[in-house]
Amino acid sequence: KQWYQRRVRGALKMLYPTQGDVSEMARLGSGSACRSTAGGFVLWEQGVQEGGQDSVARQLFSPEHWPTLRILVCVVCRDEKHVPSTAGMQSTVKTSGLMRQRIQHVPDRIERITRAIEQRDFATFGEITMRDSNEMHAVCLDTFPPIAYLNDTSHQIIRSVHKFNFDKGTVRAAYTFDAGPNAVLFCEDRDYSELKGMITNQFFGDKVTQLIECKLGCGPMILK
Repeated sequence: KQWYQRRVRGALKMLYPTQGDVSEMARLGSGSACRSTAGGFVLWEQGVQEGGQDSVARQLFSPEHWPTLRILVCVVCRDEKHVPSTAGMQSTVKTSGLMRQRIQHVPDRIERITRAIEQRDFATFGEITMRDSNEMHAVCLDTFPPIAYLNDTSHQIIRSVHKFNFDKGTVRAAYTFDAGPNAVLFCEDRDYSELKGMITNQFFGDKVTQLIECKLGCGPMILK
């Protein structure tokens, strides 16, 4: 599915050079596709039009804005989700009281993390990222019936990242989880080798089956 979405995004990018049009069309497929129509740091606008024409994604900062930022994806499980993302979100909107509270904080959170990215303030960026991830999964558990995307390994990685930061005396690493158990870790160049070594020593093998090293992407590309 992800491979197919990348191909579709790339084709749309070639056919429709206007960024908003491409983003709007991609959103019909998934939110992930919408955000992937531009490289670097991307904001998906909520929009106000009833038809959703202004609910589009736009680039806030290019990939070159924060060259020292590193990303490590920890593949914990490759199984299909027991509750698909779209179905889970629909259920959450209908049944979670926490979701309504979460929505109220979104504008302020976007403003604060945008400022942190602009200033390349990793400690603030990392804390907001982790808090937002924790809150999202709390909302999933508040859904009825509850949705639990994280597993034991996910929680162990969370604890290890907080221990890493405790030892450093500040936030030097951060985690986030989408609708699944796989962790996406952030840090800067200075801490990357140590963070990766910690994850490798503690989890690689039976708990984490693959580590994927990433940097900020440049957006969709057509590969010939």
